Amino acid sequence: MIKAKQGKHSVSMMCRLLSVAAPSGYYAWLKNPLSARSKEDARLLRLIRASFEASQGVYGAPRVFLDLKEVGETCSKNRVARIMRENGIRAQAGYRTRRYVAGKPTELIPNLVKRNFTVSQPDRIWVTDITYIRTWEGWLYVAVVLDLFSRKVIGWAARQTIHRELALDAILMAVLKRKPNGTIIHSDQGSQYGSDDWRRFCRTNKLEPSKSRRGNCWDTQSNILMNTVPV
Repeated sequence: MIKAKQGKHSVSMMCRLLSVAAPSGYYAWLKNPLSARSKEDARLLRLIRASFEASQGVYGAPRVFLDLKEVGETCSKNRVARIMRENGIRAQAGYRTRRYVAGKPTELIPNLVKRNFTVSQPDRIWVTDITYIRTWEGWLYVAVVLDLFSRKVIGWAARQTIHRELALDAILMAVLKRKPNGTIIHSDQGSQYGSDDWRRFCRTNKLEPSKSRRGNCWDTQSNILMNTVPV
């Protein structure tokens, strides 16, 4: 209001009538209209965008918050969530909520790999598994997806619990990076890899699920897979 009426009335009089401390405060605002908190939000937004884009759009507020914490930022998780919400930054959803179908028979997943872990080109066979790491805050569960051709990690996720979303988060990252078409995704007999959500996700994203024989770790080559995770 003061700026709009500045040509008709004196700044001192308007500051006095509007209970502004002094004209000097008004002129300081003209030079620097953003508050300190707004400036800090803008700085955090740049870091948030960098983390979000580096994850290929997979990370939500909790995992972006962990990225910021890792580089020494002290902002709260709620503040990260607010900034992401206000700027329309949302993690890409890769799977639907679970649906139960009464009377549906058990769907068996075959072993398509049969210990043939030598491949001639990328994205023919991926293997996935879950391990756990002891941290100062307790156990951390890590799911990893590996391309057998390059032996490189192409997807991963970490959680404090071993729910099925852990495996889905890891495979979602791999799918967004590689865009598979008929790729075999091989796992052990863990319940995370036999859920309706897992099979539905594989069908939607052109993946062929494959599972090892029960109790046979050599069928998944998990020794190679887990050696990629530093402990």
